[in-house]
Amino acid sequence: MPDQVLDETALVRLRGVRKRFASLEVLKGIDMDVREGEVTCLLGPSGSGKSTLLRCINHLETINGGKIFVDDELVGYREKNGELYELHPRAVAKQRRKIGMVFQRFNLFPHKTALDNIMEAPVGVAHRPRSEVRQEAMHLLDKVGLVEWAQHYPAQLSGGQQQRVAIARALAMKPKIMLFDEPTSALDPELVGDVLEVMRDLAQAGTTMVVVTHEIGFARSAADTVVFMDDGVVVESGNPNEVFDNPQSDRTKSFLASVL
Repeated sequence: MPDQVLDETALVRLRGVRKRFASLEVLKGIDMDVREGEVTCLLGPSGSGKSTLLRCINHLETINGGKIFVDDELVGYREKNGELYELHPRAVAKQRRKIGMVFQRFNLFPHKTALDNIMEAPVGVAHRPRSEVRQEAMHLLDKVGLVEWAQHYPAQLSGGQQQRVAIARALAMKPKIMLFDEPTSALDPELVGDVLEVMRDLAQAGTTMVVVTHEIGFARSAADTVVFMDDGVVVESGNPNEVFDNPQSDRTKSFLASVL
């Protein structure tokens, strides 16, 4: 693809990011920017490195080369005399407060109600007053359309409802950016729409988001930037109309032909 114009003011900046699992190089020098208030959708075939890239942004995976910055802060490392040293887990955990993550599987605490799942981190990690957090958590449940399910446990909720609780839980820490790793892939088809509607509402409200997805309709309607990845590299990126209606790479064309 043509040389990218990189933005040193972007909220998230990836520069030359590399990741290996044993001898397999999964990310091969990724440069990418995510600007504040914008939605970036990562598309590509399975195994292209999309989910790994997402996990590197919040240091769930360590990187083997390059740097990642979120809100002008180097993620997962400190730099001294040109060398990178991994941060203590407590320091990494503090950085992660800026980064909300929603997984394919909902990862809710099964023994806690929807409301308590949302309140867990603001009370237990951020040590905020319980009454204040409860009020905000109820507001978040309203935002995802689940106020009446506040006292239900995960086992009493559908997959789509659990995923909407997971989104509310991530938002409860007031992150700078939300990461979504194929958030609808584990859902029955009839439940996908409600989750995508919540995500569209977040996008319209100016939430900064990076979304790994196969939902082309969502990417076309909600994304500011679509990034097509294959074999650990960014093959093509641009606004949705450019990428979907006039793809430049044969790999992009082939992928879109297979999913549209």
